[in-house]
Amino acid sequence: MAITPAQAARQELTGFKGQLIGPEDSGYDEARSVYNAMIDRRPALVARCTGPEDVAQVIGFARDHTLPLAVRGGGHHGAGLGTCDDGVVLDLSPVKDVTVDPEARTARVGGGCLLGEVDRATHEHGLATPSGIISTTGVGGITLGGGIGHLTRTYGLAVDNLLAADLVLANGEQVHADADENSDLYWAIRGGGGNFGVVTSFLFRLHELSTVVAGPTFWPVELGAEVLTAYRDFLPRAPRELNGFFLFTSVPPAPPFPEELHLRKVCGIMWCWAGDDTDAAAEEMAPLLDVLPAPLLHGPAAMPHPAIQSAFDGVYPPGDQWYWRAAFIDEIPAEAADLHAKFGAEMPTWKSTMHMYPIDGAVHDHAATDTAWSYRSSGWSAVFAGVDPDPANAGLVRQWSVDYSDALNPFSAGGAYVNMTMDESQERVRASYRDNYARLARIKADRDPGNLFRLNQNIQPAAQA
Repeated sequence: MAITPAQAARQELTGFKGQLIGPEDSGYDEARSVYNAMIDRRPALVARCTGPEDVAQVIGFARDHTLPLAVRGGGHHGAGLGTCDDGVVLDLSPVKDVTVDPEARTARVGGGCLLGEVDRATHEHGLATPSGIISTTGVGGITLGGGIGHLTRTYGLAVDNLLAADLVLANGEQVHADADENSDLYWAIRGGGGNFGVVTSFLFRLHELSTVVAGPTFWPVELGAEVLTAYRDFLPRAPRELNGFFLFTSVPPAPPFPEELHLRKVCGIMWCWAGDDTDAAAEEMAPLLDVLPAPLLHGPAAMPHPAIQSAFDGVYPPGDQWYWRAAFIDEIPAEAADLHAKFGAEMPTWKSTMHMYPIDGAVHDHAATDTAWSYRSSGWSAVFAGVDPDPANAGLVRQWSVDYSDALNPFSAGGAYVNMTMDESQERVRASYRDNYARLARIKADRDPGNLFRLNQNIQPAAQA
């Protein structure tokens, strides 16, 4: 009788220091699960790696046995790209080290860390690096795809603050990549996703930031087009310290939100002023508030940076059904605003949402070819996310996301943020990298000619492109 991949791994990976988990093992169901409960895949092996040597062994095992290889950091990707059926899941979750150098203002972060772990470690020194809005997100996945969050206008994308990385390549080689060493890889991983290797360590630039003025302002959902239009005109002229993404949502049915607003559909802005001056934040928000009707709720307040970073955690724990689509946006004409308002009012479940993140400010300090992430002149990155805990509503939330995305597609810039797209098409991937795709394909051909790292928003090696 043929042995299973898990059994073969236990025989062959004699120096492996982590944990090898197969379908026959207790804990398998927990080990194979990812954030999006809509994804239910059964890998042949989950290999929890403790460092680069373990990673190299698992890569070699998958390559030699011609098994599909998925790489998992936090497992948050909506398409379930951190897992696979009948293949190997390389799980980086044990690689949790965070080392902060307050004098150099840098943080060295293990490839299995979550955003909250980095936020807490850097906050102890009054420092922060921009990335994401849910603290249980994996650092690796969100960074390699770009990294959009509460501080994007002020400090740029996560990749704009990535100084260096250590990777294990498809051939098992361990390399360092920065502006001087393996500069091709350094360019490619800043937006090119997990196509080029497994990153076991990141080095991030940090900024002096401890307290922010953050929180939501909500209006009735019926004012969606009016609020979005005012926001569109206002935010690009605001100082970079003022971050704020537009959203359609339902008010969570829990404190600190007033009970009379619980589950009410609303439109609004999630603010984040990069500093502790509440008066300055209020002054910069005022021009928008002055031209709109009185809000249902205006809640920005001073808080530690990690508090706003984890504010969505309770609303979106692991285990919900997710289906999302995304788009980069240059302009929001009146017709687009009206369509947003229509779909915002039709959110099918209380957890379903649309976020429109500003990607101007510091993001525009870089040219389109400076990193793999190419949409340096667009104004916003939108995500249309259907969400619900009940599997019976999976089709409902999916259809709303698809319909919303399709309706707004004529007003998009042509591509989408790869961290917020499903497993769609090569055409979509190419559109997301635009003129950078050809260079990425050449680097892919050099570093991963066999396309071992293909369970991602895949950049095909140039010979196959």
